[in-house]
Amino acid sequence: MEKDVLIAGAGPVGLVMAIELARYGVGVRIIDKAVQRTDKSKALVVWSRSLEMLARAGCSAGLVDAGYKVSSINILANGKSIAHFTLDGLPTPYSYCLMVPQSDTERVLDEFLNSLGIKVERTVELTKFTASDDKVASTLRHADGAEEIVETSWLIGCDGAHSTIRHQLGMEFHGETSQIDWILADIHLENKPRAPEINVVWHTDGLLATFPIAEDRYRVIADVGVVPENSNPSAEPTLEEVQAILDRRFPGGVRATNPIWLSSFRVNERKVTDYRAGRVFLAGDAAHVHSPAGGQGMNTGMQDACNLAWKLALVVKGIGAESLLDSYSAERSPIADEVLKVTGRATSMATLTGKVKQSLRNHAAALVLGVPLLRKFAADAVSEISIGYPQSPLNAPGGHRDPSPGARAPIRASEPPVGAGNTPLFALCAEPDGMPSNFLGRYANLLEPTLREPYHRGGMWLVRPDGYTALSAKAGEWQAVSAYLDRTVRSS
Repeated sequence: MEKDVLIAGAGPVGLVMAIELARYGVGVRIIDKAVQRTDKSKALVVWSRSLEMLARAGCSAGLVDAGYKVSSINILANGKSIAHFTLDGLPTPYSYCLMVPQSDTERVLDEFLNSLGIKVERTVELTKFTASDDKVASTLRHADGAEEIVETSWLIGCDGAHSTIRHQLGMEFHGETSQIDWILADIHLENKPRAPEINVVWHTDGLLATFPIAEDRYRVIADVGVVPENSNPSAEPTLEEVQAILDRRFPGGVRATNPIWLSSFRVNERKVTDYRAGRVFLAGDAAHVHSPAGGQGMNTGMQDACNLAWKLALVVKGIGAESLLDSYSAERSPIADEVLKVTGRATSMATLTGKVKQSLRNHAAALVLGVPLLRKFAADAVSEISIGYPQSPLNAPGGHRDPSPGARAPIRASEPPVGAGNTPLFALCAEPDGMPSNFLGRYANLLEPTLREPYHRGGMWLVRPDGYTALSAKAGEWQAVSAYLDRTVRSS
């Protein structure tokens, strides 16, 4: 077979998937039916956990250079702030929300992928495929109409909400489409004080949110009312309509100018049950779509890619057991379920109608987010550093102390990220006392060649290549590490 993996779709999720697999030495081919990368801002937010994950490959720096750092979120109602929380102080090297237009995100990722020797094949569309026990035969249609049949060991669908691969698998996309119309405007705003914060306005008419992008450029989102079921989508808004909403809902007399992108949309909330069908996987919008509340969708998809890639790389190299791949859906599907639940609730809360309901909502939000511990919880959740896999089949039983199996492992500035480099290696955080002879050598294809410092005295931790804890044990329990690697990871 020409390549190990074919990736259909070269948006942010497909690009991250290709980067992760390519840097681990997996033969990758990535295609996209579009002529060129998007030139729209689309998905705008890259959260802290995504930047941590991308740092393993070395491509976070390019995104940070291209983006604008936002450190706080301000919720306003009745012309005044009712809740304010900051991302400063998060236990991460990226204690901010990074605003990057999707056009720039794709550019940075595409250029990084090119540096690994992989180029996206554009105007190439996957039209059908046939999967067997040992390969996938995919039919590709080129721009001139010529068809090509490609055989790979694995196929990954990163081909978006209308995924051809999902449709051919016959997977039901469970969920619904909201009957509320929204507008989106990527515009410049004048007379608005420049501040590195997101503003969320709960007005009696509905929601308005502003997200700073660069200089005086902003993303503005607002709901514009419930529409009849099965009605056609609204036309894109005019600049005058955007200005009218700003005049009504946003304090301070700001003026909208120089529109870059105006659009309308309805919220889709849908998800497949299983992300794997034999040798075929789904990731990103092909597997789940969400409300844009919280900007979680693209980030969830990119983290899908980081979760699957190290497992697939170990399997392709003959090091890891194929059962590793079953954990992909088991771990990532519950994350999407939670994102759907939380973003759905946030959207419902933001679009409440009726003065009594709105007043109760405003009072409750001010009360809850007035508690420092709850503000910290909200910051951890929105930045996604609280994401973990407590029920993962890859977790070792028991656990000595935090970080417990399935939890995000702490990131220490003095160390390179776990999972960096060209091999997906586990990190063992332990004191060398009593380590069996040639222990690290025996697992040279799975473990980093040197120990890292334990997180606490008296304990030892095994950290997965994606930065999540696999095992925690008491110091000196070397047999527990051996048993884990032999039972859970190693190919027989």
